[in-house]
Amino acid sequence: MGKSLHPKVKEFKEFVRKHPKIVKDVRNGNANWQELFEDWYLLGEEDTRWNPYRDTAEKNEEKDEESSKNGWFDHVGELVKKMDANQLQSHINNISEVLGTVQGVISQFQSNPKGTTVTNETRSKPSHPFSFRKD
Repeated sequence: MGKSLHPKVKEFKEFVRKHPKIVKDVRNGNANWQELFEDWYLLGEEDTRWNPYRDTAEKNEEKDEESSKNGWFDHVGELVKKMDANQLQSHINNISEVLGTVQGVISQFQSNPKGTTVTNETRSKPSHPFSFRKD
């Protein structure tokens, strides 16, 4: 009496239930079932062809899932790709100048008070605001 549907047709029906915008598109005459089924069968459910039919909540969930898979290392890689080398060099030069200025101000505050005398020991030591020591 009743013909059973092909398993792929059943899967497509389930896919359409998850994406009700597909039904609206067919009813408006913007698409037909045959073309949609063929695209679904050939391209799969994850293809960008289906992005207009996805809900925004579903898109956000996919983005979150993708970003957690990729991790921070891929994020850093993307930032490096977008980076302009000349602009980066300019920022590094500015930071270097600022650090030099800060070091100069600190060295002025570390200079000897007027009432003390300078010995040979203090003259031979370089006056660096930051002392680096080896362990």
